Amino acid sequence: MQSFLKVWRQDAMHKHQYDSAIFIGDKLLALTNDPNDAFWLAQIHFQTGNYSRALTFLAKHKLLDHSPSCRYLAAHCCVKQSKFEDALAILGDKTPGHLLGNANKSRRKLQHTSGNARNGIHRKGSSRTEKEGQSEEQEREATSDSKYEAAMCFLRGVCFAKQNSYDRAKECYMDAVRIDVQCFEAFDQLMKNSLLPPDEEWEFLESLDFDSMTTNGTETAQEAAHFTKMLYTTRLSKYKNPAEFSNAVDSLSQHYKLDTNPDLLLSKAELLFTQCRFKQALAITTSVLAADQYNFSFLPLHLACLHELHQPNTLFLLAHRLADTYPDEPATWLAVGVYYLSISQIAEARRFFSKASMMNPHFGPAWIGFAHTFALEGEHDQAVSAYGTAARLFQGTHLPQLFLGMQHLQLHNLTLAHEYLTTAHKLCRTDPLLLNETGVVFYHLDHLPEAINLFHQALAIADEIDSDPTFWLATRANLGHAYRRQHQWSLALGEFDEVLRQGSAPSQQADSNSSTTGKHHILAAKGLVLLEMGRTWEAIGSLHEALGVCPQDPVATDLLARALEENVGGDEGGEFGDEIRTEDQLEAAVEVKRQEMMRREARKTVRRGKVVGGGDSAGAGRARMSEGGEDSMMVMSDGDE
Repeated sequence: MQSFLKVWRQDAMHKHQYDSAIFIGDKLLALTNDPNDAFWLAQIHFQTGNYSRALTFLAKHKLLDHSPSCRYLAAHCCVKQSKFEDALAILGDKTPGHLLGNANKSRRKLQHTSGNARNGIHRKGSSRTEKEGQSEEQEREATSDSKYEAAMCFLRGVCFAKQNSYDRAKECYMDAVRIDVQCFEAFDQLMKNSLLPPDEEWEFLESLDFDSMTTNGTETAQEAAHFTKMLYTTRLSKYKNPAEFSNAVDSLSQHYKLDTNPDLLLSKAELLFTQCRFKQALAITTSVLAADQYNFSFLPLHLACLHELHQPNTLFLLAHRLADTYPDEPATWLAVGVYYLSISQIAEARRFFSKASMMNPHFGPAWIGFAHTFALEGEHDQAVSAYGTAARLFQGTHLPQLFLGMQHLQLHNLTLAHEYLTTAHKLCRTDPLLLNETGVVFYHLDHLPEAINLFHQALAIADEIDSDPTFWLATRANLGHAYRRQHQWSLALGEFDEVLRQGSAPSQQADSNSSTTGKHHILAAKGLVLLEMGRTWEAIGSLHEALGVCPQDPVATDLLARALEENVGGDEGGEFGDEIRTEDQLEAAVEVKRQEMMRREARKTVRRGKVVGGGDSAGAGRARMSEGGEDSMMVMSDGDE
C-alpha cells in the first residue's frame, strides 16, 4: 500500500495536481510516520505557495534539525515571505568552515568508487561488498547534504543582499559555488549583478574544482567538468579575455550543437555590444526574441541596441506590447523608459526608470538609465548621486565609476574625475571609452604625453577587439588636438584628415568634454593646424568648409579672418599663384573658391537625395538646384548637414 501511495503522490505532483498530492501524501504520512514523507508533503505545500503552512508543518513534525534539506526548505519559506531575519536564524549568518573542504573530498571519493563499479572492480567476500555498498550510500547522502548546504549558502547570500550587505552576499555566493560547483544560481547572481571585477571573475572560475563533479550516465566526469567550465566561461565579463570566450563559444557550438542556444547567443550579443557593433548585436537579439518574444534576459541588451541605433518606432511597439502583457516585470518599464529617452522626453523616461528600479532594486539597467536622465539635463549633482548608488549596488562593473568620472569632468572637477576614472581602470583596463576619458583628464591637466599615450591605447584596443572605427572618431580627434598642443603639426593634421575621411565624429559618442563632435569643429581645427604650418591658402579652404557647415561658428570665423590677413601680407599665392596682388583680387578668388565648394556640396546632396529618398527627394533636390544662385545652394548644404 505504501508503494502504491508513493507512486500516486509522485504522479499527481508531475501533473501539477497538488490537491491530489496533498490528499494522498497526508494519508501516506499517517501510515508511515516517516520524516521523508513529511518532507515531501511540506514540499507540496511550498509549491502551491502556502509558505506559512509549509513552515508550520516542518516545525510541527520537528524536521528543522532533521537534515539540511529540511532547513533549506524552511529558510526558503521565510525568504519567500520576506522574513530575512527569520531565514538567517535558521541558516546561520556564516558558512561552516568544514564544508569548503569536505564537500569536494566526499564527491571525489564517490567518483572513485563509482568508477570502480563501472569498470567491474569488485573485491572478494560478501561482507566486504556489503560494507562497500553501505559506505557508498553514505557518501551519496553526504554529497546530497553538501548540495543542500550550498543551496543554504545561496539563500544566505540572498538574505544579505536584501539587507544591502553586498560584501557578505558576495562571499556567500562564492562559498555556495565552492561547495557545489553546480550551484548555478549562486554563480549567476555573482555575474548578473557584477559583484566581482573582471579579473576576479576569471580568477574565481579558475579556482573552482570542476573535477569534483560526478556523473551517473555514460558521460565521463572529465567531459562533464570541461563542458560546465565552458558554460560558465560564457557568463563572464566580455571586457576580459575575449579570445578564451570565443574558444568556449566555438567549442560549445561545434561539439555540442549549441550554436542556436539562447544563452550562448546572448553571450555573443553582449560581446558585440562591448565592441560597439550594435547592428550585429541587434540582429542576434531580434532573432531570439522573434522565437521567444518574452525572453526577459535579452530585453536590456535588445533595448540598448535599439536606442543606440535610433529606432524609436520599434521601441514604442515593444514597450506597448510588454505593458499590456507583463505589467509586473521591471523590464517592461525599462522598455518604456528607453522609448521616452529615445524621443528626448527626459522627465517621462526618468519616471519609468524609477518605477523599474523600485520594482527590482537590483536591476542595474534601470539605475543606469535613471542616472543618465539627470546627466542629459545637466543635473550633475543628482546624476552623481544616482551613479553613486549604482556603483554601490554593482561593485564589480566599472561603468558607474566611469560615468561618475565623466560627470565630474563636465563640472571641471579634474581631481575627482581622475580619482573615479582611476578606480574604474582598476576594475577594467580594456575599455576604450574609459581610456579616452582618462586621456581627456590628462589633456586638461596639460599632461599631454600621458594623454597621447592613452588615446593611442584606446584606439589600439578598439582595433584589437574589432570594434567599429566610426565610434572612436572622437578619440582620434582628441589625439589630433593633443598633437596640436604639442606643436606636432604633421601628426595632428594626419589625425584630423583621418577623422574627416571616415566621417564626422558621431554625436552619440560619450565624449562630452571634447569639441570634436561635429564636422565643422574638425575642419576648424584642421584650418588652425594648416595656419600654424604656414599653409595659409589650404587653411582658408578648410575654414570656409567649416563655415559652410556651420556659418555661425565663431572659432572658424576668427581663424578665417586671421588667415586672410596673413595671406594678404605673405608671399604665398596658393593655387592662384602670382595672380593675386590686391585685397580685391584675393576676395574675388576666395569667392570663386567658396562657390566651387558649395556647388560640390550641392551635387553631393542631390546624389544623396536620389539614393536615400527615392523619387520625391531627388525631385526636390533638382527643384532647389534649378533655382540657381548662391542662396539656394547654401540652403541645401545647411539642410544636408
